[in-house]
Amino acid sequence: MAFSSTFTANAHILAPTNSTSPLRNDVTLEFRCKAFLFDLDGVLVDSRSVVERTWRRWAERQQIDPTPLLQIAHGRRARDTLRLVVPSLATDAEVDWLDATELADREGLRVVPGADKLLAALPSNRWAVVTSCGRPLARLRLESAGLPVPDVLIVAEAVKQGKPAPDGYRLGASRLGFDPGQCVVFEDAPAGIAAGRAAGARVVGLTTTHAAGDLTGVDATIADFRGIDIRPEHDGFVVTFPSQR
Repeated sequence: MAFSSTFTANAHILAPTNSTSPLRNDVTLEFRCKAFLFDLDGVLVDSRSVVERTWRRWAERQQIDPTPLLQIAHGRRARDTLRLVVPSLATDAEVDWLDATELADREGLRVVPGADKLLAALPSNRWAVVTSCGRPLARLRLESAGLPVPDVLIVAEAVKQGKPAPDGYRLGASRLGFDPGQCVVFEDAPAGIAAGRAAGARVVGLTTTHAAGDLTGVDATIADFRGIDIRPEHDGFVVTFPSQR
């Protein structure tokens, strides 16, 4: 497996969640895995401005406070967000409006630093995207940020239950040919972190959408992908996060 990937930047390291050791910021954390599962929004593509702009516009149309929507929308399917906050409006028409509005809005979309180099270095059969948006929007966001569309792209309509249920990550791992426990999940939102943990994977949280303190249940948090070193080992990978003092 010809592969080389080394990045240098900042990473905030936490002890593994199953460790009894106290949290330290001077420890180099190392994972071994077979494959990688990435959320899309807030992980590979910074789309926060588009997502929040869309929900604010929708709330204005409905003359309701957008705050409860914005508090949980990241990482969830639009229909699931509506069901939790305003179930009477969780209709096909409203979901279609939200989807169409996001598809028409590319302003502010940009790649999360280091994501492009990381994906370019990974073998195509060892990574997948597991997202809560639909296929057209997922492709639009990846292409707008200059990122490749993966061979395995798990979208909202591919699973019966969206995040925080583990269905998407289990399906993504299965299509890559691995057990979720052999994978590392990268997430930015509590719902996605819960999904990755429930699937049985290690989870790394990105602080692009939420503060590190809000990302409970992760094995490590990082600001972006520039601080990760990934190298091949036998038929898998060793993922190293640099120590911080």
